[in-house]
Amino acid sequence: MLYYFMSIHSVCLYIFFIPLSSGEMFTSLLNVRQAISIERQLIDLLETYIEHESERLEDIKRFYAKVSDLHSEVYSGPSASMANPLVAFTLIKRLQSEWVNLVYSNEAQENTQALRSGYEEVEEEEGYFPKLEDLQGAAKGLMRLQDVYSLQVGSLVRGQFKRINNGNLIDIYSPIISIPLSGDDCFLVGKVAYEQEDYYHSVQWLEESVRLFRGAGGEWSPENEGTLEDALDHLAFSHFKTGNVSYALSLSQELLNYDPMNRRVSKNIEMYERLLVEYPPLPSAHTELKRPKTTYLRTRNTYERLCQTQGTQPRHYENPRLFCDYFTNDSPGLLLQPIRREVLSLQPYVVLYHRFISDSEAKSIQDVAQTGLRRSVVASGEKQATAEYRISKSAWLKETAHPIIGRLDQRITMLTGLNVQPPYAEYLQVVNYGIGGHYEPHFDHATSASSPLFRLNTGNRVATFMIYLSSVDAGGSTAFIHANFSVPVVE
Repeated sequence: MLYYFMSIHSVCLYIFFIPLSSGEMFTSLLNVRQAISIERQLIDLLETYIEHESERLEDIKRFYAKVSDLHSEVYSGPSASMANPLVAFTLIKRLQSEWVNLVYSNEAQENTQALRSGYEEVEEEEGYFPKLEDLQGAAKGLMRLQDVYSLQVGSLVRGQFKRINNGNLIDIYSPIISIPLSGDDCFLVGKVAYEQEDYYHSVQWLEESVRLFRGAGGEWSPENEGTLEDALDHLAFSHFKTGNVSYALSLSQELLNYDPMNRRVSKNIEMYERLLVEYPPLPSAHTELKRPKTTYLRTRNTYERLCQTQGTQPRHYENPRLFCDYFTNDSPGLLLQPIRREVLSLQPYVVLYHRFISDSEAKSIQDVAQTGLRRSVVASGEKQATAEYRISKSAWLKETAHPIIGRLDQRITMLTGLNVQPPYAEYLQVVNYGIGGHYEPHFDHATSASSPLFRLNTGNRVATFMIYLSSVDAGGSTAFIHANFSVPVVE
């Protein structure tokens, strides 16, 4: 999990998976243990259901074996056996009673209802099952990771984090446990992109979905939302929208084999055939899938490069004005235990204080902040609102929240000489990032006179002090766009 206090310029994505609350689980990775606990309860319910259903099926098998044996050993034997009144009685009883009890048994419905009731009880008790928004947000997070770190979709589907570099696949993260994705998993990611008319991503994810569904023989599983036909349908239109009409036609023809009476697909085929006659593709033409250019983030390429490479870090040996030292700021409280200071940049002025916070202090802050985490917001005119370019949850901690807050405030003051008590500073903000969590390039200070910041009557922001409360498995850094460097996440 990545936690930190405050924010600076832009925060790159974090490749690590851990989640919160109803409707916004994807924005924070804090509550994965609670999510795991929920699914464990559901597994127990399913185990009980399977046991009861297995017992029911064993009873049915026993009845089947008994009746089958009678037909093979008794009823097919000498006709004299038919005269046995006990044979006649048991036959009449089975047809009048036993078959009826078996066929119209409520046991199956009772077992299913018990499973449903248990599920609904867990859902009500826990209160934050993922909603559709969470699934869509998680899918967008995967696509964001794909883009920022140039991850190959085929590798992601196999549970690997690889990117293409000069034609070669290189590992950027090797998880301890590799979780491959199913055809239905890929279909849902592709469908989210498709519904946003993002055909660059939908083509890649739906291609994988079709490949996996085909590999499974097109068989449908009860837990799946999508099918091979669904994936082919969405993929064909995605290729059409990216200009690959020939492949759209081929996929649509395959789809029609599964659903010959589908008039919409038939009309699409007619349209594709007409387009190919009117605008025949050149023999050497190759439809290359290109990522759309952004219209709102002009620094996207720089931002992503800094996230991938940790940027062009300052070379201290080339600039004697950049240095490392043990720093006290002439504060008596730091004389016996100075802080390791590393000056990273003079313009903008960026200083890194190593080992500023202990493990136990970081854990205490995470624990205190947990219940207060809410979806992070940004300034929107004179109001505040959630935004796609900031995916995280945050909580504001006053000094009264825990003794450690006051000690940190005092430590910050000793280091910086700044008064961090309100109204001279805001309360400490704890931020926890979600799946593909990030904060795109931004200024911490207000750039508009209508900013909500000015309602505090404390003036504009002049400095940010940020503390990483945890490390991450891969990815993650704070990028300074115009200064062309980034600082990796280290607790």
